[in-house]
Amino acid sequence: MAHNRRISPKARVDLDAIWSFIAADSEKAADAMIEQITAAFAMLTDNPNAGRLRPEISAAVRSFPVKRYLIFYVAEASGIKIIRVLHGRQDRSRQDLAP
Repeated sequence: MAHNRRISPKARVDLDAIWSFIAADSEKAADAMIEQITAAFAMLTDNPNAGRLRPEISAAVRSFPVKRYLIFYVAEASGIKIIRVLHGRQDRSRQDLAP
């Protein structure tokens, strides 16, 4: 069965911001970080229950760490939806993490 991966507009903005922040020091490192995050997207698409449930956010939201970042996503019948990709130290209470 084919699995879909949807990336929210906010998650796309997050990825651009991550790349820009890291690229200020090294574009090569920025590219590598984005590659690691997108590889995790692929793994989560195939293994949607791999992430930790985050009931403090929503019953359906899960998170999965990639280095210093957290991928927030929900498993759907057809695959996953990436909600946000945030630095682990960001104040998540101020972020829109609704599925």
